[in-house]
Amino acid sequence: MITRIAKEFHWEMAHRLPFHTGGCQNVHGHSYRLWVEVEGEPDLQGMVMDYLDLKAVVEPLVKQLDHSFLCDRADELMMQFFHHNSLKVNYVDFPTTAENIAVHLLKEIALRLKESQSVLVKRLRIRVQETERTYAEVSQDF
Repeated sequence: MITRIAKEFHWEMAHRLPFHTGGCQNVHGHSYRLWVEVEGEPDLQGMVMDYLDLKAVVEPLVKQLDHSFLCDRADELMMQFFHHNSLKVNYVDFPTTAENIAVHLLKEIALRLKESQSVLVKRLRIRVQETERTYAEVSQDF
């Protein structure tokens, strides 16, 4: 029987959307929530994946993002700012929308799951909640 398990993670992060005209073009931050769901056929002990193993896969990514600025390399203003200021920043090659962050995390977590040989996992779903009332969700089959 296909079974789904999930674990929730939290971090604080700032970003901006230079193309936006509704306020998000300004530097601002969010208290992000991430749900990582994996689906698969449980093993003989009844586990799709140990929650501790899932945490070991995801937690390093969360720690890297926590209390940082997520900077699109195409954002010349912020690139110049961070070149002259030693602050915690993570550079990416995409506009830092919730949708793109979800895709980015999906790719990173999928790669790490494959490296950890979590062979029972057949599907991965990522939900990134940016505000109290908004989220983006993506999934991938293995």
